[in-house]
Amino acid sequence: MKKSINAWSVDKSICFEDMFCRVKTAGFDGIELNIDSEDNSAHSLALSSSKKQLDEIKILSEKYNLPVVSISTSLFGSNMGSAQQHERKTAQSLIIKQLEYAEKLGATGILIVPGGLSENVSLQKARENSLKTISDIKTEIEDIGIFVGVENVWNRFFMSPYDMCRFIDELDSVYIGAYFDVGNVVEFSDPENWIEILGGRIGKVHVKDFKRRNGVYSGGEWVDLLSGSVNWTKVVSALKIAGFTGYLTAEVEKTNPLQTQNEFCTMVASELENIICMEDEI
Repeated sequence: MKKSINAWSVDKSICFEDMFCRVKTAGFDGIELNIDSEDNSAHSLALSSSKKQLDEIKILSEKYNLPVVSISTSLFGSNMGSAQQHERKTAQSLIIKQLEYAEKLGATGILIVPGGLSENVSLQKARENSLKTISDIKTEIEDIGIFVGVENVWNRFFMSPYDMCRFIDELDSVYIGAYFDVGNVVEFSDPENWIEILGGRIGKVHVKDFKRRNGVYSGGEWVDLLSGSVNWTKVVSALKIAGFTGYLTAEVEKTNPLQTQNEFCTMVASELENIICMEDEI
């Protein structure tokens, strides 16, 4: 397994080249970029990003030997499962844009967020709408040939690994699988159990740590990697059994105001290295 970090973990004021340099120097093997709203940060992609900008980012990726491993985004919201067709079309356009950017930057996958349940949209309808939103562009996804990972986020959509498996299996495509977020299930479950059940469906992995106050459903808080309730030895063991050999992408936040950005990146890279090395203990 290799070490990656999401660009959201880097201070918004840092430009693309400075970010690539710092992340590489800290010891990472890859980086995940994000499509955000216009001018969200000095290193965000946008829906309007030009071919020239993407070419420049690709040059930086090659210059620093730091692959762009995937394209995430903050723009899905509840669009994918919305009752409004124009909002579902917006989600489809975003998926296609992510795939186009991934293709141009050499990324092997993208992250998408099914969901959409609300006071006006039931879970069943949000699920049906999300499945249709993706299914209707499955031909385009398969023509491009880049992995599309559905992520488990805190939107009340995937509440069990069986829900996630069934959703993926109904889409029935080798290019659509799980973008599993280890930290997002710790409040109510154990991530190693999700990994065991998802198995080979997992194509991408986000890592962060969550410390429960007591047991499950007891509340808690986000903490530094290796400081929470995740049993990383079990997680790495389960990933290994599932055949996952890709990047562990840290999606974490600097909380210590006395820590510099460089110190933070180096710390996260070291934590990831310790996590990855746990497979040698199995």
